[in-house]
Amino acid sequence: MKRYIECAAREQLVLLPEFLKDYIDGENPVRVIDVFVDELDLAALGFERASPAATGRPAYHPAILLKLYIYGYLNRLQSSRRLEREAQRNLELIWLIGRLTADFKTIADFRTDNGDAIRALRREFVVLCRRLKLFVDATAAINGSKFNAVNNRDKNFTDRKLEARKEQLEQSIARYMDELDRADREPGSLPKERVAHLKEKILKVRAHMRKLGEIETQMKASPDGQISLTDPDARSMATSGRRTGMVGYNVQTAVDLKHHLIVAHEVVNVGHDRSQLASMAGLAREAIGESSMTAFADRGYFKSDEIPRCKENGIETLVPKPLTSSSIREGRFHNRDFIYIEADDEYRCPVGERAIHRFTTVEGWSHNTQVLVLGASKMRIETAMHADYRKIARWEDEKVLDDMQRRLDQMPDAARLRHQTVEHPFGTLKFWMGATHFLTRTLRHVRAEMSLNVLAYNMKRAIKILGMKTLIAAMGAVGPVNAHAAMHRLREART
Repeated sequence: MKRYIECAAREQLVLLPEFLKDYIDGENPVRVIDVFVDELDLAALGFERASPAATGRPAYHPAILLKLYIYGYLNRLQSSRRLEREAQRNLELIWLIGRLTADFKTIADFRTDNGDAIRALRREFVVLCRRLKLFVDATAAINGSKFNAVNNRDKNFTDRKLEARKEQLEQSIARYMDELDRADREPGSLPKERVAHLKEKILKVRAHMRKLGEIETQMKASPDGQISLTDPDARSMATSGRRTGMVGYNVQTAVDLKHHLIVAHEVVNVGHDRSQLASMAGLAREAIGESSMTAFADRGYFKSDEIPRCKENGIETLVPKPLTSSSIREGRFHNRDFIYIEADDEYRCPVGERAIHRFTTVEGWSHNTQVLVLGASKMRIETAMHADYRKIARWEDEKVLDDMQRRLDQMPDAARLRHQTVEHPFGTLKFWMGATHFLTRTLRHVRAEMSLNVLAYNMKRAIKILGMKTLIAAMGAVGPVNAHAAMHRLREART
């Protein structure tokens, strides 16, 4: 083929490099994986078989399989079968794990058996980032996103789904019975094969009805009135689209505002975010290592008792309050139209009337156990307005909410900062996972899988921020005691 770039002949003798390391240049990310894992105390983290058994067949060292998994999640190779194939043909992996080729079952079992250790490993990398001064601002944006589980929607049942499915099956049986009745009235109207097929379908539908009855019994025994057949921990969750939903998990993340590193994450099977603010903000503050922190979140996280809990833990929150009151729609003043006068413990309404303190009540459980013991409670203020009266409830910790609203008013770009910080990591993680679902089942194993995703994301961000050689040198310098290796890497970084 003239006038084209010619390829090499397959029979041509080629002088390949003599050493495997010659295939891996100094800027290859696999060198970061290699150094990071080698500096870890795998036994202290809880990895199984970190110390070899005295008898039996020798096992793969956990460092080998851990390197394999981190490489896979960095390169969108999460499946154990794909990792098995890549270990046999990928030069980077051949160098990284020393030409070892574990079978897919061994690879999959490692992720299943070391879930808690993998989660601790993700925290170890966050600690490394903290030591490298990557969390200079004690601020984090918190958000949640839904991820699909292995469980199909047809294998998840709620009260509504079960009733709809029963109604659909009853309609099917009625339709089949009508056809059989017509065949009895008009013997030649349906062929014998069709009649036999209808009878068989009726038997299958009735068997399905009996199975639904068993599922209903199990569902009533479930704490949340929901059951999933494939992944028992997966739950049906509403999504942002109208009349849409999915069966999966709710992944919570707290992302650093400066470098967009995921400082903390958690996987829950609750479909809303209202009860996650204090726990996620606490995890983020602990990961950053500061006594105080500022947390951004959207309206879905607003819950009156979560914000004072954050305040007690030294966390300033910026969460917009959802406007759920029907006062404006009904032509009445909204509570925010009333101005609270702290010195007089009164409210001033828009027309100048005063709502004075009438009585104090306790409604349900107090949001603060200590306050309940001391006898403090919610205040209700009652006033006469235009021949009627208006009750305005002021919660005992309302001042905390008022202070948060003032901070939001002074920072009009808070929503934009939160959005541009925390949404992108979710988009990246879902892109890496592809249009698919978690590969593991049950909450414990899904948490381990998500930890590997987050570790890979943070590692790639750290490489981008610090550079390959700087990060490798820093890992040796701040990791476990390995003075000779640390000094050697620092010299290489300087050169």
